[in-house]
Amino acid sequence: MFTNKAYKFWFCTGSQDLYGDECLRKVADHSAKIVEALNASGKLPYEVVLKPTLISQASIRQTFNDANNDAECAGVITWMHTFSPAKMWILGLKEFKKPLCHLHTQFNEEIPYDTIDMDFMNENQSAHGDREYGHIVSRMGIERKIIVGHWSRESVQQKLADWMITAIGCIESSHIRVCRFGDNMNNVAVTEGDKVEAQIKFGWEIDHYCVNDVVEYVDAVSKGDVDALVDEYYSLYKVIDDGRDADEFRRHVAVQAQQEIGIEKFLVENNYQAVVTHFGMLGGLKQLPGLAIQRLMAKGYGFGAEGDWKVAAMVRLMKLMTAGKKDAKGSSLMEDYTYNLVAGKEGILQAHMMEVCPTVAEGDVSMRVTPLSMGNREDPARLVFTAKEGPAVATSLVDLGDRFRLLINAVDCKKVEKPMPKLPVGTAYWTPQPNFEDGCEAWILAGGAHHTAFSYDLTVEQMVDWANYMGIETAVIDKDTNLRQFKNELRWNAAAYRK
Repeated sequence: MFTNKAYKFWFCTGSQDLYGDECLRKVADHSAKIVEALNASGKLPYEVVLKPTLISQASIRQTFNDANNDAECAGVITWMHTFSPAKMWILGLKEFKKPLCHLHTQFNEEIPYDTIDMDFMNENQSAHGDREYGHIVSRMGIERKIIVGHWSRESVQQKLADWMITAIGCIESSHIRVCRFGDNMNNVAVTEGDKVEAQIKFGWEIDHYCVNDVVEYVDAVSKGDVDALVDEYYSLYKVIDDGRDADEFRRHVAVQAQQEIGIEKFLVENNYQAVVTHFGMLGGLKQLPGLAIQRLMAKGYGFGAEGDWKVAAMVRLMKLMTAGKKDAKGSSLMEDYTYNLVAGKEGILQAHMMEVCPTVAEGDVSMRVTPLSMGNREDPARLVFTAKEGPAVATSLVDLGDRFRLLINAVDCKKVEKPMPKLPVGTAYWTPQPNFEDGCEAWILAGGAHHTAFSYDLTVEQMVDWANYMGIETAVIDKDTNLRQFKNELRWNAAAYRK
């Protein structure tokens, strides 16, 4: 599902010709050494490409427009080695359309106390030049990521790596197309939203199809293809038959295999990367897609339940941002189900009827076939597991009517105290930061939904950076959240984002 595009990031150094050719040769040499070190660090997920030193309005404008037109360029890293008069940057910045990072660094780490003179000062003045540049970017109201520190430090390299991942999310957002089979669940508020405004803000295309449009694809799948995929299921997953006849169990699993193949073929042929289903709109489907959707999510597709196209797009976005990440722990749709309110053990049990992505699983993943009280179809097969422990983020993209708000909650995933043998779904269990009571209250105050796009592999800061680039409001709930301050932030945001 992932194309693993060979994205690159351009490194653009600012200077001017005031100090002569010898100085500019040193500027170019310093930039080359920084780029070489960054690429050799092993920290960055994408290559940094050095561009010629920018010393004029014409070269700056041309470089930024070349970046716009280069499909492989996912963003530009800027650094002012020496004083670069900021008016030179205005037209280039005004026309630039991709993510921007301002790396506030300098070539030397320490002041050369014994030898420093005015020539050195004039040549190595990032403290001076970066402020001139930063002023014009702020005056123009351009969103950018500012990273401060010496380029050789692991902390700086890690921040740069994190920004690159966010930049990929910004670039790829405009390529997300969501296919809705059926519509939103009747009378439910949070799954609704302005699809036109979403396309304007995020670039998402959200289309609707009758469920029976995909049924034609499902029915056309050959028995040989179904049998081969079922065999793959049996080789990958542990079977929990709950006393069912083995042949009957396999027939139910085969329905899901047929759905997986048929739905994916529809998505590929029609160029969709995310899908939405609804248990009340199943048309000619024999089962609510469960195992089929779980497998598609594991391949990188986004998914939203009950018509929730916002979550489907956000899950796809998270999959894109974390594609190829070493030791990734997974991303998925989640839903708040039920609380544990025992003092000192508070938490929220997360699940869905079936459709939780197995990439978040810890240990064995099992197949079960059990009844579903909703959907009025035969018992669906699904994958059952428990999720990993560790820190994660849960996000909710909320349509407030006059604007979108991205609610971002840092959560701590834990193990439940006891097994839940009668619960035939994939589950996670977490406590929201800063604590259960304040986390839940803040979530409700901000209008967060019961569906979330969830990831172990992204940070609060990365999601904030993405939302900032998209020009939407953020509300963060983490260890530093204070409810009185949080309420004030929501009030301030209402004023700041008022149209």
